[in-house]
Amino acid sequence: MRLQVEDLTYSYGDQEAAAQVCLQVDAGEFVGLIGPNGSGKSTVLKSIYRGLTPDRGRIFLDGEDLLSMPYRKSALKLAVVGQENEVPFDFTVEEMVAMGRTPHKRLFDVDTPRDRQIVHHALEHLGMERLAGRNYRQLSGGEKQRVLLARAIAQESDFFILDEPTNHLDISYQMQIFDFIKRLNVTVLSAIHDLNMAALYCDRLYVLSHGRVVLEGPPEQVLTPENIYRVYGVRSWVALHPMTGRPSITFLPAGVQTETWRESE
Repeated sequence: MRLQVEDLTYSYGDQEAAAQVCLQVDAGEFVGLIGPNGSGKSTVLKSIYRGLTPDRGRIFLDGEDLLSMPYRKSALKLAVVGQENEVPFDFTVEEMVAMGRTPHKRLFDVDTPRDRQIVHHALEHLGMERLAGRNYRQLSGGEKQRVLLARAIAQESDFFILDEPTNHLDISYQMQIFDFIKRLNVTVLSAIHDLNMAALYCDRLYVLSHGRVVLEGPPEQVLTPENIYRVYGVRSWVALHPMTGRPSITFLPAGVQTETWRESE
């Protein structure tokens, strides 16, 4: 599953939120979108999963024009996990996960034994089967995110779009969710707020600032103190972690001086 975005542009009224964004995600990659609040990350992702219609640009999924693709077909190819969802009705956990089977059905189709088996396995994979009958709205934030991820798994798509899915969760739930996504061996494009999480899990990063891609590359090339200061306006110390081999970032408060911007060992 390969995604290619060319010159994506979208404006909210007179304000350009995404400007000529180009990016590529190859099969099996975990690619991160990072950048300050308001940099355009969610706008880009919503345009890709068709929550918004771009003003200009083209999006291809395995060579097919995604923007002209039937919605049902694109839903079979792309699964979306956003931040915690509020739902207006009292759905159970099992009912929420079963919604992931919707693209596989025609109007008025009922759940088949295979549908129920897929839903059960998705819940089981995330350790949520004991909560199948619980009201979704009564769950904790971390539990809700695992339900949304189970729903995406039940959708049986090979490409996941994640819109800061762990932004409001504690570190334990953040790592549980990203660890599980990595084990799925699917293709991923994710907006990520936490730079250390992006460094730990992503193969490549795109950095957005004021709606434009300003940097692209593997985490060790992108997440340098110079680049972090340029984009976020904060000083940092970056070292390659001896156990993970990935960049580990320490943000420095005002008044702390350092002569070495980056240490690699």
